[in-house]
Amino acid sequence: MTQLAEKLAILSDAARYDASCASSGTTRRDSRDGKGLGSTEGSGICHSYAPDGRCISLLKILMTNFCIYDCAYCVNRVSSNVRRARFTVDEVVQLTIEFYRRNYIEGLFLSSGIIRSPDATMSDMVRIAKRLRQDEGFRGYIHLKSIPDAAPELIAEAGLYADRLSINVELPTDRGVKAYAPEKNPTTIRKAMGDVKTRSAVAGERSYTGKRPKRFAPAGQSTQMIVGADGSTDATILGQSTRLYGNYGLRRVYYSAFSPIPDSSANLPLIKPPLIREHRLYQADWLLRFYGFDVDEITAARTDGNLDLDIDPKLAWALQNRALFPVDVNRASKEMLLRVPGFGTRTVGRILQTRRHRALRYDDLLRMGASLKKAKAFITAHGWTPGKLTDSTDLRARFAPPPEQLSLF
Repeated sequence: MTQLAEKLAILSDAARYDASCASSGTTRRDSRDGKGLGSTEGSGICHSYAPDGRCISLLKILMTNFCIYDCAYCVNRVSSNVRRARFTVDEVVQLTIEFYRRNYIEGLFLSSGIIRSPDATMSDMVRIAKRLRQDEGFRGYIHLKSIPDAAPELIAEAGLYADRLSINVELPTDRGVKAYAPEKNPTTIRKAMGDVKTRSAVAGERSYTGKRPKRFAPAGQSTQMIVGADGSTDATILGQSTRLYGNYGLRRVYYSAFSPIPDSSANLPLIKPPLIREHRLYQADWLLRFYGFDVDEITAARTDGNLDLDIDPKLAWALQNRALFPVDVNRASKEMLLRVPGFGTRTVGRILQTRRHRALRYDDLLRMGASLKKAKAFITAHGWTPGKLTDSTDLRARFAPPPEQLSLF
């Protein structure tokens, strides 16, 4: 194995803990005009999915897994006994271009441990993005994981070359960050996120002469929270997400289930949280952003502030609020239709459009893509009523997975 291939094996594996790797929402650019190289769209090692279902392939690596910080939950912390490697600026540029020419990738997701200082590390990451854009004419997608402790000028420059910037808040609470990552400052993290938001807003405004400023991270910013390391409940996690969306205009909050690491602190859990918890948080996050729910509604199904792991959060809410159902799909408001289990935003849009012309039947809903296995207990339609199904005592059991015998070994 060559030295470069060995580095790639180490640093691509080290990057797998970073979940914030999506590529939607950026400026449409391509090289079909004969200028430059690459594209931010189309179909083409990390696979991400855009909202329209497109699969985006990104080279997902760390610039280095050396780090001067000692975050208790991080496998690359300074006290961790792992194999270390470091790419040079030239090597990252070379890998990105060569992988693209072979049609392996459509873009780059670059993160890094902190070497020498936050400024030194961020400066190298900016040089990589700048080289790709200016020297190589690369028009593909670039996502940089920004370092909040770096100088604001460096993060500002990064936004001129990257499609998306992300700054991790690390853990759901300031107390958790101070306990497990004492070298990181939650106030500094939020300030950096606020600066990115401000610069993005300015970049979207025209001057009085009609001239647009230089584009700045057109795909916005995202963040990531580790779930299950500090004991925060799902209500706490989703409350923090709501504040981040509202205060900083984030495109996405990513949730990464804590994974126990070798030689970790005794204060950390010995086992990782169930992966389904991460999945339920993403479902709840979607309800907060697109379905009109608030955190208290989503987390009210259980008294401990956590989501029900056996059923999805919209169904859990509907079961807790059966008095509001069934709803008539031919008369109900958009807001109420969005709360019906099994109805997505597209289905609701089709219902609203079609019912202007005729009454909807049960079979019509099937053709529209509704999941009637979930929805039928909560709706009425022309020729359909759930009867006593909505109030049946075994309704939850119809959706929850059957009990499993746990293994003793």
